[in-house]
Amino acid sequence: MRLPSAQIIHQGPVLATLGRAAFTALRQQLKPPAPGAFTTPGPVFEATIAPRATSLLVEYQRHVCGDTKAYRGVVPPHLWPQWGFPLSAKTLAGAPYPLLKVLNGGCRLEVRAPLPANEPLLVTAQLMDIDETERRAVLHQRVTTGTASTPDAIEANLYAIVPLQRKRSSEAGSKERARPEKIRPRVPLDALELDRWRLPADAGLAYAMLTGDFNPVHWVPPYARAFGFKNTILHGFATMARTWETLRVRRFSGDIARLGKLDVKFTRPLVLPARVGVFTRGDEVWVGDAPGAPAYLEGTFHA
Repeated sequence: MRLPSAQIIHQGPVLATLGRAAFTALRQQLKPPAPGAFTTPGPVFEATIAPRATSLLVEYQRHVCGDTKAYRGVVPPHLWPQWGFPLSAKTLAGAPYPLLKVLNGGCRLEVRAPLPANEPLLVTAQLMDIDETERRAVLHQRVTTGTASTPDAIEANLYAIVPLQRKRSSEAGSKERARPEKIRPRVPLDALELDRWRLPADAGLAYAMLTGDFNPVHWVPPYARAFGFKNTILHGFATMARTWETLRVRRFSGDIARLGKLDVKFTRPLVLPARVGVFTRGDEVWVGDAPGAPAYLEGTFHA
């Protein structure tokens, strides 16, 4: 399948945000933020953004679900990172953490109304809280998007995980080594397979062209291997978007208005290329290779 390279022209704000994030991370190494200078909840940032280009919406729909008519006149709600990332990045300005090490832990996406495709987007972003332990910090951000006719149509709560490497006493280190290894989620043996995806090696590059998230771990194989992966890995939000579309088609008869909430955790990197399934049991959902195998994503969904 051809790459949507023409859509890179729409990704300027996200690319600029990635550049600023890299610069900020380097500056942090030279001059760490002062302790206690960062509080939550943080300020609310607002922006009015022009309607998304029709060509971008069509190419994105083709990429995540293959149906370019499913969202006629409506913006797919899971495209929100394309316009939401630049504003959400502002909520972390001054955060005393190594932001280059941020991992995407999960997201809860709630749709309250369809998002019109022909109206400017009214977007807000805020850092809600921080859950910090010796080992990691979880940064909870909230991004809402609406229009003049449909205020707060969608809400995304994202959870970024920052690993922390702090000095421990020998006693604390002994307790850490004695702690049992965390059990990773698996696809239950009785889960029902709804669909199976064939993800090519360039799926990460295609998603980057459509959203602007050009983190090289998703599209540059040598970079991904330097971080311990066999090849590039798929974006967590790309996995979530495809999961949403599978549920919409297989569980909600293709109706874009019936699926109201998807709450997921990204539990394992999805190395490309891959052939994986989407499995459900009641209102629970997993993405994995097979029943009993480790899950790349686990979550719940509701109408």
